[in-house]
Amino acid sequence: MSGRREYGDYQTPIHFAEKVCLYLRDYRHIQPTAVVEPTCGIGNFVQSSLVFDAEEYYGIEIKTEYCKVCREKIKDSRVRIINSDFFSFLSKPLIKNSSQILVIGNPPWVTNSTLSVLGSNNLPIKTNFKDLKGIDAITGASNFDICEYIILQLVNEYKNTNTFIAMLCKTSVARNVFKELKRNYIAFECCDILEFDAARVFGISASACVLLVQLSDKDVSSDVCNIFSFDNPAIIKAQFGFSNGRIYNISETVTEDFDGRCCFEWRQGVKHDCSKVMELTLYNDVLQNGKKEMVDIETDIVFPLVKSSMFKVPILHNFSKYVIVTQKKSREETGYLKYKLPKTWKYLNDNKEFFESRKSSIYRDAPSFSMFGVGDYSYSQYKVGVSGFNKQPIFSVLYSDDGKPVMVDDTSYFLGFDSFDMAYVAMLLLNSRKVQNFLKSITFLDAKRPYTKKILERINLDKIMDCLTNDELEQTEHDLNLDKYVTESMYDKFRASIQIGQLSFN
Repeated sequence: MSGRREYGDYQTPIHFAEKVCLYLRDYRHIQPTAVVEPTCGIGNFVQSSLVFDAEEYYGIEIKTEYCKVCREKIKDSRVRIINSDFFSFLSKPLIKNSSQILVIGNPPWVTNSTLSVLGSNNLPIKTNFKDLKGIDAITGASNFDICEYIILQLVNEYKNTNTFIAMLCKTSVARNVFKELKRNYIAFECCDILEFDAARVFGISASACVLLVQLSDKDVSSDVCNIFSFDNPAIIKAQFGFSNGRIYNISETVTEDFDGRCCFEWRQGVKHDCSKVMELTLYNDVLQNGKKEMVDIETDIVFPLVKSSMFKVPILHNFSKYVIVTQKKSREETGYLKYKLPKTWKYLNDNKEFFESRKSSIYRDAPSFSMFGVGDYSYSQYKVGVSGFNKQPIFSVLYSDDGKPVMVDDTSYFLGFDSFDMAYVAMLLLNSRKVQNFLKSITFLDAKRPYTKKILERINLDKIMDCLTNDELEQTEHDLNLDKYVTESMYDKFRASIQIGQLSFN
C-alpha cells in the first residue's frame, strides 16, 4: 500500500525549513562542507540548506514522484537526489569532503506498529535494536517511532566524526535519542532540543522539536540536554540529565531522593482491544455494550472497571462501567465458558468478528476471546491505581462495595492489597507533596503517557517512609479533602509489613 500515513508523511513547509537552516547558520554557526537529507520528501530542506553554500548536497527519498519534484525545482549541480530506501542505504560513503557534515531533515512521524497494522513494507529490518528482554520485546515496550530508529541509525553511521545532526521529531523521541547516546557511550559535544509549535507548522497536536546533536571524534560526552524555544532561542528554558541509566529533569526546586526500585511490582490493567463488546455500562440496572445493545449475561466474570480518565478522586468504590474478564491468566483456555456461563459464551460468539479483527500479535494462536494483562494480581480486592495519562497524577484506592475485584484498563497501573487500611496508607504516601514533587522530577509531561510502569517502578517506598511522618500523611488527607482516617498505628503496621515481607501484594 502507499499513502501519507504509511510514510509518516508531514512535509516541512518551505518557510519553516528556511527558518531552521538560518537558525543553524546564525545561532549555531554551522558551516558544512556537505549536507545530507536522508528522507528528503519534496526537497524543502535540501532547497533551504543551499543557504550554507556547501560543496555537495545529497537527498535520499524512497518515493519516485517526490524525487522528480526535487529534481525539477532544485537546479543546482551540487545537489544529487537519490531514489532509494533509507533502511538499505548508507549516505556517508557518498561524501567527498567530510570536514563538516550536516545531516538535516524531517524523518517519518509514525511508529513501527502503525506501519505493521497498515500492512506497510516501509519498515526497517525487524531487530530488537534497544536490546529489550522478555515480554517487553513483543509488547508495547518494543513499539518505537520510525523517526527514532532513523536518527539512531544516522548516529551509528556518523559516530566518531564531527557531524552535526539536526532533525525534526517529537520531543519524546529527542529524549530517547539523548538517552541512547549516553547509554551507548557515543561521543558528542552537545545534544539540545529546540521546541516549536507543531500545530502551527504541521497542523497536528504533538510536542515537537528540532533535535540538535553535535557528534565528535574526541572522547567527550555532555551530561545535560538543554531545551530552547524557537520563539526565544537564546535562553535555556529547561534542562534534563542522565544518571544511572535514566533521564531526569533538572529543576531549581529541591526534591527528595526517592529514586530507586519499588519493593512491589506495579501492574498494568487488562487489555482486550475489543471495547465495543467487552466493556459494558450500567443504565437503570441494565448492562449495555459499546454498540448500544442491551446485554443479558451471567455476572460471574463481569467486574467493575476504572478507565484512565476516571482517576480524579482519591477513593473510588461506586461504578457504572464494567468489563468482561474471560481468563484468570494469559493464554488460559476459555472453552469452560460454554458450559459454565452459556449466556456469556453465546454473547461472545455472537460478536466473534470483533475479536478476530484484532491486529495485535499477542492474540495470535491464543484461545478464543483471550485477554492480556490478567493474572492473580488482577483479582486483588483492594488496589491503588493511577492513570498513565494524567499530567497531575492522582493515586486512587479502588474497591467495590459488593466485594468484587475492580479492574483497570491497560492505560492504567496499580498495586494490589488485601486490606483497605494498607491500600489507604499507600495512597496517601503516593499523593503526598514530597512524592508528587519527586515524580515531577522524573517525568516529562509532554509525553503521551507521562506515567508508565518504568516510571512508577522507580518510586522507592522504603526511602519515602524514612522521610515522611504520620503528620504529613494527615496533611495529605487534608489536601485531598478526606476526613481524618489514617493513624500512627496504621502507618506503623504498613511499615512493619513491608519490612518483614508480609504485605500481601500480587
